[in-house]
Amino acid sequence: MKLSGKIALITGTSPNICGGIAEGLADEGAKIVCVDLNADYANQCAQTITQRGGEAVGLVCDVTDEDQVKGTVQRAKETFGGVDILVNGAVIFNRKGVLNMPLAEWRSQLDVSLSGAFLFTKHVSHLMIEQGRGGNIINIISTAGHQGEPGNVGYGTAKGGLLNFTRSVAMELAEFGIRVNSLTPTATDPSEGAERAEKWGVQWPGPRLGERRRGMLPNSDAGLPMQHRPSPRHYGKAAAFLASDDAEMITGFDLRVDAGAIARYWLWDPGAAE
Repeated sequence: MKLSGKIALITGTSPNICGGIAEGLADEGAKIVCVDLNADYANQCAQTITQRGGEAVGLVCDVTDEDQVKGTVQRAKETFGGVDILVNGAVIFNRKGVLNMPLAEWRSQLDVSLSGAFLFTKHVSHLMIEQGRGGNIINIISTAGHQGEPGNVGYGTAKGGLLNFTRSVAMELAEFGIRVNSLTPTATDPSEGAERAEKWGVQWPGPRLGERRRGMLPNSDAGLPMQHRPSPRHYGKAAAFLASDDAEMITGFDLRVDAGAIARYWLWDPGAAE
């Protein structure tokens, strides 16, 4: 297994994207620290991994509170002996545009995505340096961080900021053998997340797509060159690759698992009939 003996700390372990990543890393042999503000998400993620034969613990943490972040990293150290892999996935979904976004909500949304990634990266990096065995950090982006999505200003801005945060931190930590990369999902097939939520016995609201906005395609699969959205398990495989020795010379890189969404020529409608 690619990650045998490694310890991975993952923030934002809902039943969707990061829940799938947690299971994917566990399937490759990593011990998992499942972190979420929602105690049910954190604990059920860990319990499911344990039931599948892995090792995991669920921890509740507000990623914007530095004392809680430090305490969470310390708990990971006490439970499993350290951290080798950090996945920054905690996020707030708040689909509003610049014309109707209250300042407090803007600050809160950016604080979770950016400050949360900053705080966990800071304190996990110190631990990795202390451990002296290198490490891997993966930041979860979105196609909204690469493109101009209307009416989603806070989310897109935060994810775009994480792209350059990744590159900057990758340069700073390279001397310590810590690789820092990002992973870009796109709109995700909701069926796996719904199945996982049912298995966990938790409430999950599903994709935060809201009402279809003017000018947007009615079918989100139709605009993808591959004509089908990825599932969380696809992101789990990609994260396992980035965190493994197979990617030992990759840092400062964004791996897009987006069914071709970003590469698509803007004028081409892949879902249209010839």
